[in-house]
Amino acid sequence: MTTPNRLPDPYASNGSANLADILERVLDKGIVIAGDIKINLLDIELLTIKLRLIVASVDKAKEMGIDWWEDDPSLSSGARRRELAEENERLQRRVADLEAASSPALEEREDQA
Repeated sequence: MTTPNRLPDPYASNGSANLADILERVLDKGIVIAGDIKINLLDIELLTIKLRLIVASVDKAKEMGIDWWEDDPSLSSGARRRELAEENERLQRRVADLEAASSPALEEREDQA
């Protein structure tokens, strides 16, 4: 009686450890998955979806120059504070401009009274 071919030991014996090894390699090296979906009707393009997926560790992503999460206010408290500080500065400038514009009008009213 013959036994069916089996997978090599590293894959058959401890699947969870191998999954962790594979995940560690993917995160260390990074992986890019890209694809486009186009829907046409009678040679008229109705819809195009471009999918780009990068799986990498944070350190590897930063090495590649990817750090969009640091500037996203919904993901970074530092980005939210910066956004609020910029909005505060804009509002303070606007108030100062409005006060400066209304000052001559107030002086005219006081002079006429």
